[in-house]
Amino acid sequence: MNERRHFLFAMWEGGGTVPPTVGLARRAIARGHRASVLGDPTIEQAAVAVGCDFMSWRRAPHKTTLRPEEDVVKDWETSNPLEMLARVRDRFIAGPATRYAADTLDAIAEHRPDAVISDYMLFGAHIAAEKAKLPAGALVPNIWPIPAPGVPPFGPGFAPAKTFLGRFRDAAVTRVVTRLFDRGLPALNGAREEVGLAPLRSFFDQVLRCDRIFVLASAEFDFSSRFVPSHVRYLGPILDDPQWARPWSMPWPAGNQDPIVLVAFSSTFQDQGPVLRRIVDALAGLPVRAVVTLGEALDQDEVSSNGAAVVVRSAPHRVILEKASLMITHCGHGSTMKALAAGVPLLGMPMGRDQNDTAARVVHARAGLRLSPRASVAAIRRAVRRLIDDAQYRQNALRLAQALDREHRSVDPIGEIEALIAQRSAEPLGCQL
Repeated sequence: MNERRHFLFAMWEGGGTVPPTVGLARRAIARGHRASVLGDPTIEQAAVAVGCDFMSWRRAPHKTTLRPEEDVVKDWETSNPLEMLARVRDRFIAGPATRYAADTLDAIAEHRPDAVISDYMLFGAHIAAEKAKLPAGALVPNIWPIPAPGVPPFGPGFAPAKTFLGRFRDAAVTRVVTRLFDRGLPALNGAREEVGLAPLRSFFDQVLRCDRIFVLASAEFDFSSRFVPSHVRYLGPILDDPQWARPWSMPWPAGNQDPIVLVAFSSTFQDQGPVLRRIVDALAGLPVRAVVTLGEALDQDEVSSNGAAVVVRSAPHRVILEKASLMITHCGHGSTMKALAAGVPLLGMPMGRDQNDTAARVVHARAGLRLSPRASVAAIRRAVRRLIDDAQYRQNALRLAQALDREHRSVDPIGEIEALIAQRSAEPLGCQL
């Protein structure tokens, strides 16, 4: 084993962002390192359970529960994607960057880590690591999100452009998104000035300055992987179930051979109750056995069971997917990767955030279909029938499962974060696009 190191993981309560980040910390501890987590109080139980020290954000925005009123961005309140991005910029990334930096500097002073691994959206934590002159890793717990030449803009869920008009569309939307985020530069540079750092010329330079950017996604699945900067490392998905998932036994008779469908939407609130109720209604007319997991963000009475669908608070997704024929999901990255790792096709009904782009990659791989979350009961039922009846979707999902397995066996995630310290030069390895 390499020299024992201490990694500080700075993270936030992003629902599906939590299990992979805590999972990476757990793997670092298993390798003999020490891991500390700086995050929302809602993360403490999961972090401590795997052996991490835990510190809560104090000045910076944070959640003490998963109730929607505590959400910082409240992205479900707007259907305008530019308004949603502006909320993320002002309420989460740039607006509170000074407070995130102050909390991270306090954690660094108290625990003296050898490196800081921060969620890529926590620009304040990156600022703190830069100020402390510590090796800095940005952790992307989903597909590649940052504008880059050749990559469709993040957000709309575009497929790779194949024509001049498609490339023009991508370039135009990317310019709009880049300009929107650059309006957050005054707040971001104000946070840097607060700790004595020079200003940046472009918003995304803050994350691109990190020594390494670790993407917890499959390079085979993410068609952006061919275009990323040289200091980006694809570590592959970390598929740990959330700490709050409970064991569960299927209630159907042993002789029932109807296809199993797993339905799982966001573990944080996105006002997903209406779409889940329509999915349950659609499954009622089909010969399937469905498990609908609500997570902790919805009340148990939001969605009711029927003859085809059993609604539960939680269940171990990976266990169910071993026998499933289909997953219906919002296309959060973790849920999507668990299904594809099991060779299970998907019906994606993305509701925002990174979900449109993850769904676009599922469709690009021909491992599933995409519907609007406002799709009718009849449209959902038709899509379910098509995905179960057409074996090609299953074959394509199995092809991706094989690719994920190859990546898992060839990549050492903890070795990569160890190299963050061992290979750091006097100047950051990051580059600007």
